[in-house]
Amino acid sequence: MPRAIKAVTLDCWGTLLLDGPGSDDRYRRRRLATVGTLLGEAGVPASSAGLSRAYDELARRLGRLWRDCKDVPVGEHVRILLESLDAGLAERLPPEVRAAIERAYAEPALLAPPAVDPGAATALPALARQGLALAVVSNTAHTPGAVLRQVFERAGVLAPLRVLTFSDECGVRKPHPGIFELTLRRLGVAPHEAVHVGDDPVLDVEGAIDAGLVAIQVSPDGRATAPVKPAAVITGLGELPGALGRLGA
Repeated sequence: MPRAIKAVTLDCWGTLLLDGPGSDDRYRRRRLATVGTLLGEAGVPASSAGLSRAYDELARRLGRLWRDCKDVPVGEHVRILLESLDAGLAERLPPEVRAAIERAYAEPALLAPPAVDPGAATALPALARQGLALAVVSNTAHTPGAVLRQVFERAGVLAPLRVLTFSDECGVRKPHPGIFELTLRRLGVAPHEAVHVGDDPVLDVEGAIDAGLVAIQVSPDGRATAPVKPAAVITGLGELPGALGRLGA
């Protein structure tokens, strides 16, 4: 491994997790059903149709934020959802009910976890043993970073990761360079000393290159799809150590 490469940052959805970011919406029905049950137990009837409309409004408002490369914590997701259902509802609910709804909203991925790249369990420890600092740089959707940490831990891939930067926690989303810069400051490395690995041609490839990092794209068919050419293309994380070695050569 060349001295110049000191750190590797990894995207989450579509890279460390095989599921793409859109798959987070497969938890929608479970989220809304449990939220509806909790509201009913609190004496607040909520129809399935009303909850669905509120979720759609939440998605629209989040979409506007995300287009500006901004993000908010999961508690704000729930506040918007409740307010879209019934103005003033979020403030009327007892704190313990609000907390239970936030858990119900955030945690479906723990009940039906997304699949982790099968090569990660061997590739990441191998890179860490070579002295590379490893990190995650990820946009979140409705599943927050706190839950994704638990997903990683249960899959056995959390330990080699020194820093985990999630958009819902830092307020900045890829492709904005700020989320990469924050991660590299935490790692103590300069952009030219880092490689970012991700599947999205804009968020991961263009975003990383604009922030001064080298980019490796994950593409199942092995072909680059970004307008800006990545330094390498891999089909999965099992190929990452070899790709880094070839970059060094």
